[in-house]
Amino acid sequence: MLISAAGSVLLLVDLQQRLMPAIADGDAVVANVVRLAEGAGLLEVPVAATEQNPDGLGPTVPEVAGYPQLVLPKTAFGATAEPGFATLLPPGREEIVVAGCEAHVCVLQTVLGLRAAGHRVVLVADAIGSRAPASRVAAIERARTHGAEIVTTEMVLFEWLADSTHPRFREVQKLIR
Repeated sequence: MLISAAGSVLLLVDLQQRLMPAIADGDAVVANVVRLAEGAGLLEVPVAATEQNPDGLGPTVPEVAGYPQLVLPKTAFGATAEPGFATLLPPGREEIVVAGCEAHVCVLQTVLGLRAAGHRVVLVADAIGSRAPASRVAAIERARTHGAEIVTTEMVLFEWLADSTHPRFREVQKLIR
């Protein structure tokens, strides 16, 4: 089943200023998150974000901070356990495209919570990160085992477009060049 722009929400998990410098390939993770967020904006996909203990880890990194329409501060590792989480998911948007950090903690626990709640979860493998690459790999495998679909940034963008005649095709295509 393809990912649809009309049925998706992009959920950005804990891409915070004090955390990202410690993430393996953090610059690549942020670059792919920006591509996703730009594409979401062009294709009218809502963007939401979480921030784990923002007093300790700081706000969302500046490269990403302007994209989310809603940001939920949290202390629970799994965002779905946080009061108010439901406000991040617009009605009718059952495809949750997930990116962020750390893959093996907050991202994974959020993915598992979303799956338990019956959502279709699409985990963007090249837009998630952990301090240790092995932790990221283990998180992807566990998420897959529990029903998350594993994709890449380009897969999401082109599935959101669906057709090369889409009026935003050239703009989205520029994001990956």
